[in-house]
Amino acid sequence: MNATELRKMNLTELQAELHSLLKAQFGLRMQLATQQLSNSHQLKNVKRDIARVKTVITQKTKDRS
Repeated sequence: MNATELRKMNLTELQAELHSLLKAQFGLRMQLATQQLSNSHQLKNVKRDIARVKTVITQKTKDRS
């Protein structure tokens, strides 16, 4: 997911996306710990997506105030 797609979302959609990404990150970390994760780059991609979502949320909340 890129930043332009995220900027089109409202805050509630962004919060839901963040929640689902955090769940995905947890699942990937558990797979990594039990050595069931075949594509370790997925964890890196999810971390970057979380950072993007958090950045857009921060930008949108600053624009509101």
